[in-house]
Amino acid sequence: MSTISPLNSGPSAPQPTGGKKASDKPKSDWLAPAILTAKTITAAAECAPFPYIKGVSGTVLVLLETVQKVKRNREDLKELCASTMEIVTALHDQIVTHGNTAAVKFKALCEELQSRKFKDYVQNLRQLMAAINTNFTVVDTSLKVDEIHAVVTGPSFTGAPVAQSINNCPPPSRIFQGRQTILNKMHQFFTTDSGKQLIYVLHGLGGAGKTQIALKFIQESSTSTLNTIETALKKIAVSKGVDDSAQDALEWLQSKKGWLLFFDNADDPKINLNLILPQCDHGNIIVTSRNPELRTYGEHSPVSGIEESDATTLLLRSAAKESSEENLQVAAKIAKAGAFISKSEDLNGYLVLYAQNRAQLLREKPEQSHDHYACTVYTTWQISFDQLSQPAASLLQLCSLLHYTGISEDMFSYASRYSFPVWLPPKQELQEPLEFLSHFLGSTGEWNSLKFLDITNEIKSYSLISFDAATKMFSIHPLVHAWSRSTLVDEGSSRLCVRSILGMSISEIPDYDIILPSLRLMPHVDLVAPLDANEGADFRAAFWGIYIGAGKLKEAQALIEPTFEKYRLDFGEEHLASLEVMHQLAITYQRLGEHKKAQELEVVVLEKRTKLLGEDHPDTLRAMGILAATHHYLGEYKKAQELEVVVVDKRINLLGEDHLHTLMEMGNLALTHSNLGEYKEAQELQGVVLEKCTKLLGEDHLETLRAMGNLAATHSNLGEYKEAQELQGVVLEKQTKRLGEDHPYTLIAMEDLALTHCNLGEYKEAQELQGVVLEKQTKLLGEDHLGTLRAMGNLALTHSILGEYKEAQELEVVVLEKWTKLLGEDHPETWEAMGNLALTHSSLGEYKEAQELEVVVLEKRTKLLGEDHLETLRAMGNLAATHSNLGEYKEAQELQVVVVEKRRQFLGDQHPHCVLAMQHLASTYRKLNQLKEPDELE
Repeated sequence: MSTISPLNSGPSAPQPTGGKKASDKPKSDWLAPAILTAKTITAAAECAPFPYIKGVSGTVLVLLETVQKVKRNREDLKELCASTMEIVTALHDQIVTHGNTAAVKFKALCEELQSRKFKDYVQNLRQLMAAINTNFTVVDTSLKVDEIHAVVTGPSFTGAPVAQSINNCPPPSRIFQGRQTILNKMHQFFTTDSGKQLIYVLHGLGGAGKTQIALKFIQESSTSTLNTIETALKKIAVSKGVDDSAQDALEWLQSKKGWLLFFDNADDPKINLNLILPQCDHGNIIVTSRNPELRTYGEHSPVSGIEESDATTLLLRSAAKESSEENLQVAAKIAKAGAFISKSEDLNGYLVLYAQNRAQLLREKPEQSHDHYACTVYTTWQISFDQLSQPAASLLQLCSLLHYTGISEDMFSYASRYSFPVWLPPKQELQEPLEFLSHFLGSTGEWNSLKFLDITNEIKSYSLISFDAATKMFSIHPLVHAWSRSTLVDEGSSRLCVRSILGMSISEIPDYDIILPSLRLMPHVDLVAPLDANEGADFRAAFWGIYIGAGKLKEAQALIEPTFEKYRLDFGEEHLASLEVMHQLAITYQRLGEHKKAQELEVVVLEKRTKLLGEDHPDTLRAMGILAATHHYLGEYKKAQELEVVVVDKRINLLGEDHLHTLMEMGNLALTHSNLGEYKEAQELQGVVLEKCTKLLGEDHLETLRAMGNLAATHSNLGEYKEAQELQGVVLEKQTKRLGEDHPYTLIAMEDLALTHCNLGEYKEAQELQGVVLEKQTKLLGEDHLGTLRAMGNLALTHSILGEYKEAQELEVVVLEKWTKLLGEDHPETWEAMGNLALTHSSLGEYKEAQELEVVVLEKRTKLLGEDHLETLRAMGNLAATHSNLGEYKEAQELQVVVVEKRRQFLGDQHPHCVLAMQHLASTYRKLNQLKEPDELE
């Protein structure tokens, strides 16, 4: 489609290079470009399916060439020629744009123009132009729109005036790409015969493409402020001969049907759009705005980023680069880059430069524009930013130093409640964050959510920040996020302020409720935790808790080890702050599986806290509980139980039976009961904990789910596999939903369910889950972590059950070697790995190798756990089976009799483990031909 500007309003001609001044230039030079344009249109018409276009343009060409031959008074015909070119260009553009619909409707008009003689042509020129202006307003006949009126902006974004006009729609950008989903939605909306006025709002960030979508849809232009809207409405009234006020225009629109009104960039939040809408039940209106509140007027679409494929194509068009495979790959990594690349012609080099100079490059504006949008990306946002109040601007700027997603009101409200512990930063170090937070406090100094809402709504009204009502989280477009950071006067000081706010907030989150906040806050902590702790307030100990809660153990270790060294040097080991950080370091080692290192620190912490705070202080009890957990991990279950009994009793006395801390300690004691084979005691305690956690915290809280998982494990130990499976399925589903697939707690739940599948004979289901767990644990924790080795051992066991003995053996050899190296030969996990490898040796017929390992396992379990422990009995049964395989039936019988007797005593005759033991003993009797009451045994 070809368009030209009127001849008397085009750009200035180039200055002559000779000695003449510009005023000496021949006055007839204005005619040459018009003739060239007419020739171009005539040539283009050769390819068009409408021969009268060629005839009309040919007639105009003859007119222009005739004027060129005139020797005198040529300037008198300048206005005539300019108007003529406007007519032919309008005819050509409209017919090419609208095809057969427009062509058929205006064929007679085109033929009339072609047939006129020169004298008649001049005489009726104004009449013809009026006819074209009146009729060529149909954009799409499927819309059933007879007239389109654009309310055009007064001042442009750059401050230069833009002419007001009616029925003069600029086309969308020549490189417009994508947004087909929104366009389809608009088309469907406006073609619906609803019997009422149809309003469609395109809302979103400045520069996101709202206007281009609207122009693509209707070919019109726009407005920005209430004054320009009123002025443009007046022009509609004047053009229609119904007086000259905005109200007259609205009344005229209300009296007509089949019109479309376009309000572009109705950004000012103070605009009450309802006051300038025609009050009738017909007509079509499109609104573009940065203010999302306008979406309440009708159907709407948020306009943000485009699809990657569309963005890539748009980039290559903008940069004038071919769509080669190499260019497509590079372009897919780049956004909003065409202005620079079209100048430099270096697509590959842009990635490096963009990373280094993002702010400058986003201010680039190409000299050759593809549309009427004169602003750079950053300029559009700066205009909105300048309208914000000081608190709103400060909030946006500080958020630009956080991660661009997952920003919540809680982050700031918790910080406002900071209690200033004696060993953490005092008030004098936190003046800047406290001053900022004061904008959101009420008269009593308490957090005021309404004030926070007012300020965030102010920012949202310019689409500089978005809010997800489902998650109650704010987010910022990544480019706006980067731009906002570039507006900071002192970025260093602002970073320290943000770090302090985040540290203050985390310090106020209860320990038992830290896991979910950890997942939300970790991306923010990643940005501020590495800052120099010697500069500004030190909140590294608080950030450590986020990494622990999110399962990021290596990051937690890297943060807390240097913190401990600093505290020890600054305060000494007797200081409460040093003891707290030592306690955190011990927890880190415990989670990393370095239990001996953890135990050494925990003994010191417990001893010093008891001395400084007393036996009943909550921090002393916390230290005692952590030491008990480490005893547990080291297989020292009796030592763990002794401490846990003390902790539970003291918690009940101090806090009561229903306090969450009491319930957590009761759960730990129940686990130790279970590991000591005291399953009934464990089950009773776990039932109480689950019931109280559900009542206190709800069914979906992570502590409730932990209690449910522990009870399921005890069901499994008692042979109640169906009951275990039901609970474990619930736990896994809810953990995955709340924590994600990769969180350590989710993987533990998946592993527990897999083991129950095994116990139910559902080996393939177990193997699939175990494969996932092993892959994720290896990726998250490394090959040598205890969680990874435990997952590897479980998968090996399932391989063995499925008869895949070689695969099982390869894994079990690795597991045993690493367990022995990490935990020593006397750890229960090492014996477990040894026993599993022995079973696989037996399955492969390697009975001697199996027997050697099983003798060691039985000896160690008897020594540590006692003769009556169920794990000791399991080791005894495995050794008996190997004796039988070697033909040593007497030795097998002696062991099996003991196993049957003790399992009957502890589990009952109906327990699957007891039934299995009796079957093995019956088999040995048969082999010895000593069938004594086999029916009873079977």
